[in-house]
Amino acid sequence: PCIGHVSPEAMSGGPIAALKDGDIIEIDITNGNLNVELSDEEIKERIANADLPEKKVKGWLNIYRRSVSSADEGAILR
Repeated sequence: PCIGHVSPEAMSGGPIAALKDGDIIEIDITNGNLNVELSDEEIKERIANADLPEKKVKGWLNIYRRSVSSADEGAILR
């Protein structure tokens, strides 16, 4: 078993944005879960303070980004 994609992505402010080097994560392939040994409060604080890069895309990629949902929502037209 392996992981091909994790969503919602960190750039969307998803929980993956809370992860830092050294965090211990558990990957449960059978149930489709990724767990981290952090409290809910610490995850919320980390996401709120995350320094996410600006989304700089132009042209067709920008149109796609604005028109299509995230992979966790099916990556379909909105």
